[in-house]
Amino acid sequence: MNSLPSIFNDVIGPVMRGPSSSHTAASWRVARMAVQMIDGPLKHALIEFDKDGAWVTNYEEQGTVLGMNGGLLEVDMADDLMKKTDRIASERGIDIEYKISTFDNTHANSMQLTLTSVQGDCIKVLAASLGGGSFEIQKIDECQVQMKGDYHQVLIWSNSIIEEELLQIKPADSQLKLIEYADFRLYIFESSQPFDEEFKNHITTYDEVYKVVNVSAVMPVIAGKEKELPFSSIESLINYSVEEGLSLGSLGLLYEQCRSGLPVEVLKDKMKNIIEIIEGSIAKGLAGTKFEDRILPQQSNLIAKAEQRGKILQGSIINKIVENVAAIMESKSALEVIVANPTAGSCGTVGAALKAVSDEVDATTENKIMAYYAAGLVGAYFAMGPGFSAEEHGCQVECGASAGMAAAGIVEFFGGTASQGLGAASMAIQNMIGLVCDPIADRVEAPCLGKNTSAAVNALSSATMAMSGFAHLIPLDQVLETVKRVSADMPTCVKCTGLGGLAITPAALKLKEQLEKIKTAQTNK
Repeated sequence: MNSLPSIFNDVIGPVMRGPSSSHTAASWRVARMAVQMIDGPLKHALIEFDKDGAWVTNYEEQGTVLGMNGGLLEVDMADDLMKKTDRIASERGIDIEYKISTFDNTHANSMQLTLTSVQGDCIKVLAASLGGGSFEIQKIDECQVQMKGDYHQVLIWSNSIIEEELLQIKPADSQLKLIEYADFRLYIFESSQPFDEEFKNHITTYDEVYKVVNVSAVMPVIAGKEKELPFSSIESLINYSVEEGLSLGSLGLLYEQCRSGLPVEVLKDKMKNIIEIIEGSIAKGLAGTKFEDRILPQQSNLIAKAEQRGKILQGSIINKIVENVAAIMESKSALEVIVANPTAGSCGTVGAALKAVSDEVDATTENKIMAYYAAGLVGAYFAMGPGFSAEEHGCQVECGASAGMAAAGIVEFFGGTASQGLGAASMAIQNMIGLVCDPIADRVEAPCLGKNTSAAVNALSSATMAMSGFAHLIPLDQVLETVKRVSADMPTCVKCTGLGGLAITPAALKLKEQLEKIKTAQTNK
């Protein structure tokens, strides 16, 4: 079955390092899946990007190399070793090569991996990054598949049909799929439970089988345990909230409970951990971060200094929002641990706004958890369509989505209804339809910082209007449909390619040239 988006898999997450969730986190996840598909330790990896794809101009600057290397080397994203993957690959004798080429694909963010093990086993994997760290493996050795990292799987390469034999040993609660190719069959067992090595080893004894691999899921919430939701559309959600007297946060928690099959307390603990990481990235940014390869210095500390000097409004929540956004973005650019929320490029908005408001209203941990579930539910509907890929839709699906999510979370803090939360989200997203993605010098720093700040303030004003009784006029589902329609009219040059908007101004081009000279000089040392 096709699972609904998970708040933890697809919206508030992943926990990561790096500038871009599409580039860094998705690449890590694809690589982490693919490297499990070869027999023996990795020896050589060829990573290809299509010459007509969106990543050809910026795959290194936006963190694809960082994420891909980490995944291939099986380094956890939260590990500081992610900053040293080049050295680790060299120490292990692993050659990782990147190349621009041409291959069949259907997505702007496509990548093709050809991996070879020490024993000489080889596999070719085609995958696409779908935005916000979500991905889909679409081909394995030219066999058409759909793997999103949320199932445990056993992959079996066979010279002939062995379906009857495999069905006889099929574990309970697992599924068996067959993909036939020219001269072999690929069988895939998938389950919400891990497969043990004994099961895999038994299959290797079959004469027809020449390869078996055990592939563990990489997503935080595993599929296969879903329960039916009591609502589906935005309209039915609102009706259900009225009937049951539930806030948007409570509905978000219920949504993830049905999606994941996990108990409420486990889900609350998961969100509590996410909030702690987000607030930790704010503290880290305010304490000061340093990193050579970025274009903006620490600036988050300037707000408090300006307030102390009487240069800006005193005690304003806007000051706290700006400060928090900058702190998160600075942590991100310094490769510290952050939460993509819903993407790395828009990671400052929700965390900054909800931290500022929660401090203002003296929110409890429980209040924060429910506010984040309200935000997550809005994000889940955004993930259903149009999704979070700036390469497909521009920044209206990054900062636009995060503005809507934050607005809903703020309404939850204010004690508003689900209808008011969705109305606030609608207004916030309406205000950002058509927003382009034009990172300067291919770094996800500027104008991203300003857009995240605008989105966070937009969220607060939209929540304020919704709670005061302002009419949002256009229902959220129609706003989301409009986002998709508008993106179809937007040129590719303003969809995270670095080929349009502010990215091609003389000042931006000069800055990019300066960074390239610095990088060349460092490489030649």
